[in-house]
Amino acid sequence: MNNSKKIAGVAGVASMLWLALTLAVAANQRRLVFNPAVKRDVDRPVSSAHRTRPVVLRSKDGTRLSGWLMTPTAPGPHPGVVYFGGRSEEVSWVARDAGQLFPGMAVLAVNYRGYGDSHGDPAELHMVDDGCMLFDWMGEHAHVDPKRIALVGRSLGSGVAVQVASAREAHSVVLITPYDSILAIAKRRFRALPVGYVLRHRFESVKYASNLKAPTYILRAASDDVVPHSHTDLLAAQLGTLHSDVTIPDSDHLTIPHLEATQSRIATFLTSQFSQARA
Repeated sequence: MNNSKKIAGVAGVASMLWLALTLAVAANQRRLVFNPAVKRDVDRPVSSAHRTRPVVLRSKDGTRLSGWLMTPTAPGPHPGVVYFGGRSEEVSWVARDAGQLFPGMAVLAVNYRGYGDSHGDPAELHMVDDGCMLFDWMGEHAHVDPKRIALVGRSLGSGVAVQVASAREAHSVVLITPYDSILAIAKRRFRALPVGYVLRHRFESVKYASNLKAPTYILRAASDDVVPHSHTDLLAAQLGTLHSDVTIPDSDHLTIPHLEATQSRIATFLTSQFSQARA
């Protein structure tokens, strides 16, 4: 009888701990999914190969979004790129590296809500809606060919890029360390918790992958402890328009976008795709 009471007591404590952990995940999920970087990565964002200017745009609900527009010095219209950053990323570095990453292309890099100088709070629904707005704005810009706009998304931003590409006619797509879904990664991390019931920001790219019509280029980090390759495999398997799936040597989840090997591959892929379209 005493043993039964002890077992019941231990089970009760375990249940309370499980419930407390579940509630903690539910209450702090925004902090777990997003990690807004406010400080600029680069003090003076300027591309040596572009005219660089800060832009302030308004979302559909009026939220102020801040970033940079880079346009080539030669007369347009030019192919365009809309960039979506990672979970902890402030995007001013894109302006610095745009000459290597996006030669001859107009580039729009805008911080998510709550990141950099952008107002508001980050959320999946807002990111996708804002991403569609940015794509549309880019297509209306005088220096951009609206039929040649690519989407580039890194890590968390790969999920934004996939959903925007599903809703808009992107010319091509680049996904850096992409995943099948944040929900799947969360389930892997919190195996004992019912995250499927509490997670609101799911970023289920795998559900949209088959809708993509644009050639899609995947770049993986050689060592990635944030997005295991198995989660990228599941996404790649659903992409009917997968152009290439490459692993960048000597890279990890944080360093991959800044490496010369990564930047040259992205530049080569986009230049080739845009040239074919023009021909």
